[in-house]
Amino acid sequence: MRFRVQSFLFLLVIVLSSCVSSKDITYFQFDEIDQNKVSNKFETIFKPDDLLQITISSDDIEATRPFNLPAVTYATTTNTVVGTPQQQAYLIDSKGNIDFPVLGELKLGGLTREAALELLKKKLSPDYVANPNINIRIANFKITVYGDVKKPGTFTIPNERVSILDAIGLAGDLNISGRRDNVTVIREENNKKVKYKINLLSNKTLNSPVFYLQQNDVVYVEHNKARIQSASSNTNTSLFISVTGLIITIVSILTR
Repeated sequence: MRFRVQSFLFLLVIVLSSCVSSKDITYFQFDEIDQNKVSNKFETIFKPDDLLQITISSDDIEATRPFNLPAVTYATTTNTVVGTPQQQAYLIDSKGNIDFPVLGELKLGGLTREAALELLKKKLSPDYVANPNINIRIANFKITVYGDVKKPGTFTIPNERVSILDAIGLAGDLNISGRRDNVTVIREENNKKVKYKINLLSNKTLNSPVFYLQQNDVVYVEHNKARIQSASSNTNTSLFISVTGLIITIVSILTR
């Protein structure tokens, strides 16, 4: 009887400690929004390991042809093209460079999209292509969300514009036990890993420098104390039951 009472009290403590109030899970519940600091400006900065698809177009199709090489696969037996040719992509190396047709080595790492477009236009016009139209797209733009979320994973972003809220939505939202006041964003800047903290309970999140994510950003959601204590309690409880069962078995054998 005494053991049952103790077990009941133990479970009651766990349940009560796991209770979460609305102030712990409601997004954007405090702090006024300073509209002067809220910006929808998003700037892509190219980095090593980005896979770029670069398309050059103009009125003179023949002039642009050498710069729009297709990526093809050949059959080994017939030496013919297999499948539909895909647009060639260029990987930015560890030094920030790509090897582009005709123009050779170009340093695009560390440049914004606007700066990269300006560089290409200067290289192409007027010697190779008059008034070129240039489009640059990151083919492997992705972000990762893990921790206390419903669907952790790595997500490919087709349009290169994703906010912290979009990322959380892709991961199915935070679990009730996820800490909304201490979300970490890990970003690579100047070859270093930099950590940013976001409090999703505050409206100040809207003007955070990591509100809009960049390629390869990692979002980590920390477990709250109740979740950690619960996991620890479950482990200790299992160990206690195992040890108790072993003791009972030994005592039963010795008293036969």
